[in-house]
Amino acid sequence: MERNLIMMAKQVQNAYSSPIVAAKINGEVCDIQTVHEDTDQIDFIELDSPLGWVIYRRSVLFLLIAAVNKLEKNSDVIAKFTVNKGLYCEIKIPNCSIDLSFIKEIDHQMRAMIAANLPIVKHSIPRQEAIETFQMLGRTGQVNLISALTKPVISIYTCEDYTDYLYGPMLSETKELGRFELDYEPDGVLIRTPDEMTNGKIRERINQPKFGSILAESKAWADILECRFISDLNRINKENTIGELIRISEALQEKRIAQIADHISAHREDVRLILIAGPSSSGKTSFAQRLRIQLRVTGLRPVMISLDDYFLNREDTPINEKGQYDYESLDALDTKLFNQNMIELLDGKEVQIPRYNFITGRREWKDDAFLSIHKNQPIIIEGIHGLNEYLTKDIPRINKYKIYISALTQLNIDAHNRIPTTEVRFLRRLVRDYQFRGAKAMKSIRQWPDVRAGEEKYIFPFQEEADTLFNSALIYEIGVLKKYAVPLLEEIRCGEEGYTEARLLLRFLQYVDGISAVDEIPNNSILREFIGKSVFFS
Repeated sequence: MERNLIMMAKQVQNAYSSPIVAAKINGEVCDIQTVHEDTDQIDFIELDSPLGWVIYRRSVLFLLIAAVNKLEKNSDVIAKFTVNKGLYCEIKIPNCSIDLSFIKEIDHQMRAMIAANLPIVKHSIPRQEAIETFQMLGRTGQVNLISALTKPVISIYTCEDYTDYLYGPMLSETKELGRFELDYEPDGVLIRTPDEMTNGKIRERINQPKFGSILAESKAWADILECRFISDLNRINKENTIGELIRISEALQEKRIAQIADHISAHREDVRLILIAGPSSSGKTSFAQRLRIQLRVTGLRPVMISLDDYFLNREDTPINEKGQYDYESLDALDTKLFNQNMIELLDGKEVQIPRYNFITGRREWKDDAFLSIHKNQPIIIEGIHGLNEYLTKDIPRINKYKIYISALTQLNIDAHNRIPTTEVRFLRRLVRDYQFRGAKAMKSIRQWPDVRAGEEKYIFPFQEEADTLFNSALIYEIGVLKKYAVPLLEEIRCGEEGYTEARLLLRFLQYVDGISAVDEIPNNSILREFIGKSVFFS
């Protein structure tokens, strides 16, 4: 017998410390308007959980778009990227400039809709009917997106007279959506909400002008490539012009790396240490190698030193709150020895560099590990703590050039559905860990929350310390990663650990056509670090 989850959620709500916002039916994430069978396994998702806050942010975005539409029918809201600890949305209204007073109007309208506790109603309709609905509304992007799907039934959401398509579940009414702040940004608005890292508090705004500039560069690259949405990527793939897209994408990155190398070369008298940092799977190692080659073109002869070799012996490594060795902590490194070695090298002295043995967990001192450098040999150091000034506290700031690497995807699913950068980085890590470490998807999924927590603590707070930022995302990579990731994710069966996360990723990947032209990808591409056959890795 089919039953509605809403009544069931109301019956069990007292057992949860925060509102129920969705459910898992046999491991699949669904909104609570979904019907289920008596035999289904039901697990409710409460607001105060990682998945709960994702659903909350999606619902607040829907409310924002509906409110703007209520104020101006000819409006267009485009969810762009995360910056300044919020989601930046561009707002386009013919013959109207976006200013602070209009943002205040949006805020007032959203809060009025929350006070009225309006229902957000899900309608499951045939795919062709959904296509016709959005054709009548003039939303070409959603028409293209839904047309590419193979599933016969599409779920759309309505609040009052506003209808939209979002690719994940949302709350069923507006009353819980009051935890947000809106900030005016040029041509749009920044939405700040709580997330799993803030204990239910709205994220504090932190200005990130450098980060904002690289996001603007990403938008410019998407415009150059005429590829803004997944439907554009799929069209290019179908037209067999994906090879051209790959070559231009790679050329844009190579040009940017050359510009960074030229800047360093122009300041070669001062810049002696090049510090490269970024979150997991951002492509730091490949970038470092490509930068090294571009520096050689300028006449410099850089050397590379790994921070991993400065790990303390295992028994001296700090312990985290789970009782495990915390190798991501700066205190896991011998910063005193590192600073001493760097100063001696810059003074022209010969230094014995330690080698860390990951099997024994101890540093080793080898006779062939002595190093000395000349004036035209800057030192490239790649590691997660590169931007933290404490790592190189004894070296004058003028002698350091800091580079932050991130994979900021330029694509959106469509105007209202963005692709989180973390999802693309996870797909990179998933594929790499299987290709080179024999790790199954379940293990990668299990480790990812700890990786993300470490990034929040040790990497993201320092990104504005960088002298320059580099975006390692390639606009075509999702189609390539799909080819490798889908079989790994499909191996996880219902009831196994990681099944829900795997199904969410597979649901996202259904929008993307797989790209088979892997041979078109050059062997020095950052993507090769994850899929294999990189010239930089044996």
